[in-house]
Amino acid sequence: MPLALPRGRAGTTVSPCRSEAHRVTGRMKIRAAALFAAVGFALAAPGSAAPDAGAFLAARQAFVDRDHSAAARYFDIALRETPDQPELLENALMTFISVGDMTAALPIAARLSGADPGNGLSAIVMMADHVARGDFAGAERYFAEGARFSPLLDGLMRGWIQLGLGRMSEASDMFDAMTDNPTVELFGQYHKALALAAVGFFEGADALLTGEEGRSLRLTRGAHVAHAQIMVQLEQRDRAVAMLDDLLAGNGDPEMIDLRARILQGDAVDYSYVTRAEEGAAEVFLTIASALSSEGDDRFGLLYARLAQHLRPGDTEILMLVAAILESQRQYALAIEAYVQVADNHPAHHQAVSGQAQALYELGHEQEAVALLADLAARVPDVMAVHLALGDLHRRMSDFEAAARAYSAAVALIEEPEPRHWFVYYVRGMSLERTGRWDEAEADFRLALELNPDQPYVLNYLGYSLVEQRRNLEEAEAMIRTAVAARPDDGYIVDSLGWVLYRLGRHEEAVEHMERAVELRPEDAVINDHLGDVYWKVGRKREARFQWSRALAFGPADDLDMDRVRRKLEVGLDQVLREEAAAGNGD
Repeated sequence: MPLALPRGRAGTTVSPCRSEAHRVTGRMKIRAAALFAAVGFALAAPGSAAPDAGAFLAARQAFVDRDHSAAARYFDIALRETPDQPELLENALMTFISVGDMTAALPIAARLSGADPGNGLSAIVMMADHVARGDFAGAERYFAEGARFSPLLDGLMRGWIQLGLGRMSEASDMFDAMTDNPTVELFGQYHKALALAAVGFFEGADALLTGEEGRSLRLTRGAHVAHAQIMVQLEQRDRAVAMLDDLLAGNGDPEMIDLRARILQGDAVDYSYVTRAEEGAAEVFLTIASALSSEGDDRFGLLYARLAQHLRPGDTEILMLVAAILESQRQYALAIEAYVQVADNHPAHHQAVSGQAQALYELGHEQEAVALLADLAARVPDVMAVHLALGDLHRRMSDFEAAARAYSAAVALIEEPEPRHWFVYYVRGMSLERTGRWDEAEADFRLALELNPDQPYVLNYLGYSLVEQRRNLEEAEAMIRTAVAARPDDGYIVDSLGWVLYRLGRHEEAVEHMERAVELRPEDAVINDHLGDVYWKVGRKREARFQWSRALAFGPADDLDMDRVRRKLEVGLDQVLREEAAAGNGD
């Protein structure tokens, strides 16, 4: 389950929704692109043969913003009359691949190849299409004519092309020749193992994947799936289950869990991971896409993932990667298109639906997202992850009663609490706290700490809650100090330490920590307000008023009484505290 970072103060959700500012920014980008287009239409007189400058500018802006759908629309206009300029064609090619429109991408790749014969992107795209169509001789010609991309891509693709031509011996030699560096060599042998399994030589594939001690070739998630299937073909089910048990420790991968269950029950499990050269080539692109996206290169990670999808349409692992990259780019509509392609009967289907609901939420379709997850929870009531996803969604919408119910449904599925369950109790505890059910919430927090002692986010949330309730302040301080030691650069946790010292009347000590918290989270309204209170208590009243003004500028925010901040600016903290004490709710 994903661990989103908490704000670190009682009553705030762990998975804060993207701010409205992000949605506004997205709309502004779209409008900017439309404005460029409008300018272009105004500049080009009716009947003029001049290139559509507005469409070109709009396409380029959308391309920079990774707004692939808008970029595709504008490139489609710009390319109708614009001469074959390599830069324009390459950006257009990247765009149409990014939206998954290979029908539009391939003619652009051909145009780019003509305008820039040495262009690597066009060559990769056209070579991949030859493989997708089973034309391995056509794919081989690119290498025969001198095309080179990288030692990893070249070696792996040439190996699978040879297998596609029916030349297993040559394919094996190609993989063995990949010795440029240790990483390239490992992946060469991994793909050799997949090729051996594809032709039914499971003993050889098993030997390679097992590897020498400390040098296993199970380099990817897919490698574990493949090896488990291979072990079953060799009638080594116990060994396959043991390997999956090691992999699944703390891992909730639904496909792996399903595979393990089928192996353990004695069900028929065929080898299906890579059975054809096209699928092997797709694995090449998937491997590179995963590596690039994990390193933060989302643009080229998406390109390689889409090429993998072109070679192996409907593959769930590829679809989930495509969707994840698109979500990271905030291209939620395109992410949904990928999620909905995951088959209903696939073990990862509920993950795909959860991803779809998350994307719908980000698009502003909150009720549709809730309905989607609620329907799924009703259909698969025994899948904890679905209840957690529904709880997270309700919590992001500040519907804490509904969130607590969803999390309670997840808790009901826990027969015996284990360390990995700490998060379930933690998120339910936050929702219960927000609904005023403190005793139940505290019990959940303390159980979470029993399961995962010294967990910094639980310690911080519980400690901060105790501070706000003026209870067990010494215990709260100890908890928060432990959390700070584990997460010294988390502004919310550092804020909690400064605030507990403020509550304990140790104002001079609090200053350093509150200043550090503002340094870490300079635009957080609550932290600025806290620093203002601390400054006031140590006599730095002008600085206090400055911090309160900043809090108002950055607000509103959860846990921040804007009227109270304004009152402090009018009469000072001391007078506000006297007024609150007189009203029976003093600080």
